Amino acid sequence: MEGFGLSKIDISQIVTVTFTLFAVIDVLGSLPVIISIKKKMGDINAMQATLVSGGLMLLFFFIGEQMLEFMGLDIKSFAIAGSIVIFILGLEMILGLEFFKADQDSKSSTLVPVAFPLIAGSGTLTTVMSLKAAYQYYNILIAILINLVIIYITLRSVNFLERMLGPSGISVVRKFFGVILLAIAVKIFRNNIGVMAK
Repeated sequence: MEGFGLSKIDISQIVTVTFTLFAVIDVLGSLPVIISIKKKMGDINAMQATLVSGGLMLLFFFIGEQMLEFMGLDIKSFAIAGSIVIFILGLEMILGLEFFKADQDSKSSTLVPVAFPLIAGSGTLTTVMSLKAAYQYYNILIAILINLVIIYITLRSVNFLERMLGPSGISVVRKFFGVILLAIAVKIFRNNIGVMAK
C-alpha cells in the first residue's frame, strides 16, 4: 500500500483527521440516543462497542470498496441504508415510539444500533475510505485510534453523564438531538439518492 511509512507521520494531518472523524462520529451528540438505548436494553458494553466500531472502521479503511463490490453493493446504497436506521432512531427520540425492541442478548444490542450505525455509521465508514485520497495512511490510523479512546471514555461515562443531566435534562436533550438525527438522516439520504438517480 502506497503511503505507509513512519516518516510520513504528520502531527497537523493527525489533528485534522482526528477532528474530522470526531465531528462525523459525534459520539457526544449521540449521548441521548445511547442513554435511551441503555434504559431499554441494559448496560452497554463499552469495550465491545469500541472494538466492534473500531474493527468496522479498519475493515472499511483497508478493504471497504472491494468488500461492497464483492457483495454487489456500492457506497451510496450503503449510506442510504444507514440513513434509514438513523431516521428511525430520531423518530424514537422525538415521538417516544419504540422501533428497536428490548433485546435479551446484551451483545447484539451493543452491536446494533450502538456500534453500527450510531458510532461506525455509513457517514463514518465512507469518510474513513475517502480520507485515504488526501492523507497518509499512518496519520489516519492514529486519528482512528484517538477517536476510539474518546468513544470508550464516553461510553464508560454514560451513567455519570446521565446523573449529571437528570431526567428533565435528558428529555430535552433527547428531543433536540432527535431532530438533529432526522436532519442528518435526510441529508445523507437526499445526497446519495440524488447521485444514484443521475
